[in-house]
Amino acid sequence: MERVDSPSPVIDATTTEEIINSPLVIRNLHQRSLKEVLADYSDRAQLKETNPIEQAAEAVGLMSNIQVEKTVTIDRPASELYSYWRDLTNLPNFMGHLKSVTNLNEAGTVSHWVANAPLDLNVEWDAEIIADEPDCLIAWNALENADIDNCGFVRFKTATGDRGTQVKVVLEYQPPGGALTNAIAKLFGESPTEQIGDELNRFKQLMETGEIATTKGQPQGSS
Repeated sequence: MERVDSPSPVIDATTTEEIINSPLVIRNLHQRSLKEVLADYSDRAQLKETNPIEQAAEAVGLMSNIQVEKTVTIDRPASELYSYWRDLTNLPNFMGHLKSVTNLNEAGTVSHWVANAPLDLNVEWDAEIIADEPDCLIAWNALENADIDNCGFVRFKTATGDRGTQVKVVLEYQPPGGALTNAIAKLFGESPTEQIGDELNRFKQLMETGEIATTKGQPQGSS
């Protein structure tokens, strides 16, 4: 079957500036989803039916979309961090939940993602970079028919006092099975916020030291 790419959404300069500079982005997202900020996908939403699990989640007051924000300061220049992240195939090197990211075009603006899911399953989706400002910002959105509907951005900003770079990641996604599945997952220590925080810390280690520290295989109490 021939693959047809969705047309690229357009983000105007004002919206991009808000994304880069707003320190209260998550608070703003409570009134407007990140997906609406990044692109208008209302037509796609109309194609989806609400499943019984999502209805149950709404009945107990759970949000169907998960929003995550994490920030870490890394002692490396923004240009270096941006360059590493912009090659999306590098992401599985520090994001443990990702199995692979494969570029689907020469520019690397459309890519195919494969991630781990419960019960040894995989979830897959295609994503498109919809805003790309060198050394500053990368924003992306999942395309049609994604197993996991998601979008997000990473921002690189010189830290106060020129002490490295502040890396901020904001994600919004709807996990397979809806919000109820996510709420249950949290009970087992798989909070999306904790996961992204751990992965950003691994990114920091990789960029600052060239490797990611691990205690796998080491006896307890070893340093």
